[in-house]
Amino acid sequence: MPYPFPQAAVPLLLDWYRQNRRDLPWRENRDPYRVLVSEIMLQQTRAETVKPYFRRFVATLPTVADLAEVDEPTLLKLWEGLGYYSRVRNLQKAARAVMEKHNGIIPADFDALLALPGVGRYTAGAVASIAFDIPVPAVDGNVLRVLARLTGDDTDILSPAAKKAAEAAIAPHVPAPGAGDFTQSLIELGALICTPGSDPKCNNCPLQLLCTANREGKQGILPVRLAKTKRRVEERTVLVLRWKDGEGRWHIALRKRPSEGLLGGLYEFPCMDGHFDEGKVQAHLTALGLPVGEVQKLPNAKHLFSHIEWRMIGYAVVLTAPPSAVEDWFFARISELDEWYAIPSAYGAYRPYCFG
Repeated sequence: MPYPFPQAAVPLLLDWYRQNRRDLPWRENRDPYRVLVSEIMLQQTRAETVKPYFRRFVATLPTVADLAEVDEPTLLKLWEGLGYYSRVRNLQKAARAVMEKHNGIIPADFDALLALPGVGRYTAGAVASIAFDIPVPAVDGNVLRVLARLTGDDTDILSPAAKKAAEAAIAPHVPAPGAGDFTQSLIELGALICTPGSDPKCNNCPLQLLCTANREGKQGILPVRLAKTKRRVEERTVLVLRWKDGEGRWHIALRKRPSEGLLGGLYEFPCMDGHFDEGKVQAHLTALGLPVGEVQKLPNAKHLFSHIEWRMIGYAVVLTAPPSAVEDWFFARISELDEWYAIPSAYGAYRPYCFG
């Protein structure tokens, strides 16, 4: 860091946070389990999006023991729509490690937390400081942005060196008591005031007079974030295949993705690699022995993963007779879709067409 973290910022941050913090469900208490769940959910996801998921998750799985024991379909269904499903799988692995190695008690120790599956330095620091008031830093993207502007640091914040330097700069200033509020104050400041882009709310910032970027007019160029590697584009044709049985119940074709890899273990609509017109879709389904009736073109859709971009076209297809077994597809009752099958948000644009 070209300029040290100013000690004068600590009381200003604490006072501002205690007066302006948002009312969020995971802040109702400092239960370590709730803190851990919320921190995993909040990775790469906005707080407003997380709120209903968090409430449902801890209502269904109120303890670390419940999380350790829950079956995978229920776990994935609780997470449906949050994306990055490896997070919840690792969260369950962490819960099982807590049960096996720590007698069911989340450890009040940074290194022990860091040793849990799926827990990195930020999450370990956040749980240690927020739940146990241990004076250790917790540096996420919000904190990196605040610190870069406050100290005038032009290091690429996506680099490992930036995070390491930020932890070293903050560590001597984390108060005890007050570590949890201090951690949350930096995160909250980045979420509400020191926002991304060229127009942060500097006039409302408690650190305005201490801030190098504000003093030098560099809010628009700090933090420095070098371009990421371009995403690989994959074209997919999504098929929403439905048929009605003799009792008037609609069924929808699904397949379960392999347990490993992208969206592992989740359910999806049958897809064809590439973009195909209606004629080729009909020919493909007919070749599979399916009794194709009405075919309707659906809107195009796009979904972004960290390294992949899906560009999708879709068709809704009504089958005229009971289908025979096809590849690894199966037909589920549409009435059971919401309760039993976790379909990732990547297919959100096509889910409404399941219901006609």
